[in-house]
Amino acid sequence: MPTPPRCVQISRAQRHDPLANERTTVGSRDLRSPSNSYGENLSPVKMEVCGEDTSCPQTTHISCLYPEILALIFSYLDVKDKGRVAQVCTNWRDAAYHKSVWRGVEAKLHLRRANPSLFESLGCRGIRRVQVLSLRRVLRDVISGVPNITSLNLSGCYNVSDISLTHAFANECPSLTHLNLSLCKQISDSSLGKIAQQLRNLEVLELGGCSYITNTGLLLVAWGLKKLRRLNLRSCCLVSNQGIAYLAGQHQEAADGTTALEHLGLQDCQKLSDEALRHVANGLPNLKSINLSFCASITDSGLKYLARMPSLRELNLRSCDNISDIGIAYLAEGGSRITTLDVSFCDKIGDQALVHISQGLFTLRSLSCSACQISDDGIHRIARTLHELDTLNIGQCVRVTDKGLQLIAEHLTNLYCIDLYGCNRITTVGLERIMQLPRLSVLNLGLWHKHRR
Repeated sequence: MPTPPRCVQISRAQRHDPLANERTTVGSRDLRSPSNSYGENLSPVKMEVCGEDTSCPQTTHISCLYPEILALIFSYLDVKDKGRVAQVCTNWRDAAYHKSVWRGVEAKLHLRRANPSLFESLGCRGIRRVQVLSLRRVLRDVISGVPNITSLNLSGCYNVSDISLTHAFANECPSLTHLNLSLCKQISDSSLGKIAQQLRNLEVLELGGCSYITNTGLLLVAWGLKKLRRLNLRSCCLVSNQGIAYLAGQHQEAADGTTALEHLGLQDCQKLSDEALRHVANGLPNLKSINLSFCASITDSGLKYLARMPSLRELNLRSCDNISDIGIAYLAEGGSRITTLDVSFCDKIGDQALVHISQGLFTLRSLSCSACQISDDGIHRIARTLHELDTLNIGQCVRVTDKGLQLIAEHLTNLYCIDLYGCNRITTVGLERIMQLPRLSVLNLGLWHKHRR
């Protein structure tokens, strides 16, 4: 029987990893491997490892590399494989625990029971971004256990309450810049008061689905969070024009406002009207994107205010039933420089809107008008003008035919993504022309996108 490869005893490197004991998964934002091939290749069963065995002959083994080089290699692995290589031998474990290996990684934790070594392990790895998947412990342990935490995601943690947040943020936390409280349905304005007081460096605040947040909460945000760049208030049904006025600093006797705001999500805030857009235009000069989808009370008149915002680049008006061709004319004539526009499911948008777009919105790169009343005539206008358009969504536009696709194929040569789902008057003739676009990589004909390689 052949002698097995000599390795350092695996048991020494598999000493009860606290992350594994906590049944923790860890997610990476930037470094994702498409497969687990790294983990398979680095398995100690398949690879001879020199490790700490001094009798190992002086041959070239990957484990004999300098720790800095090993750490550089390990940094390219997906997160599961980062943990696996740490179990091969002590040399690999030490290299895998180098902070550069875990840079940008977000720990995804099930906090179900006490585990004192958990946060110590996170600290050794230098992890500063945490997502809590389920919580049965005191939230304060996370804040105190992860030094210099920069991002905390509590999205969907139903048992997060005002009391737990008050205890967690009892002291200032200057390092925290990203906080996600989406679908934490128990929290109210009281939590926003504590956040505004203790998290003065917060840049991103997600409050989608927090239905107890009111205008008072937005006043507290405007008072304390001067560095806020992104705010999501999706489905905050109690927020009205007054709350937006606070954010925009229109009541300076109460608060100066969040003038650094760049991204504002107001999807499905049904109490908002054109007055809110007036406050936005007057007080948020740095705003780059705004989501107004499903805001039924927004009308064409409100778009006059947005048209004069020089920094605005992305505008989402999806399912805004009172937006029509006239509103698009206000945008085009007002000098808007938006690059992304979504008017899908606005049934008052037709070919005339595309005429206005072709005459004024020359910076447009992405246009979504699914289920709108457009035809080949409207396609003809934008195809001859918007040559830099790279994304076009015209799904369920039942008046578009092969003629429209031919115009797209002839003129929109920079297009890389097109949605044709539900366009039942197009045939294989038109599709063949579309497929000849040199940069096209995404074509949607149904519920799934087809990617062309």
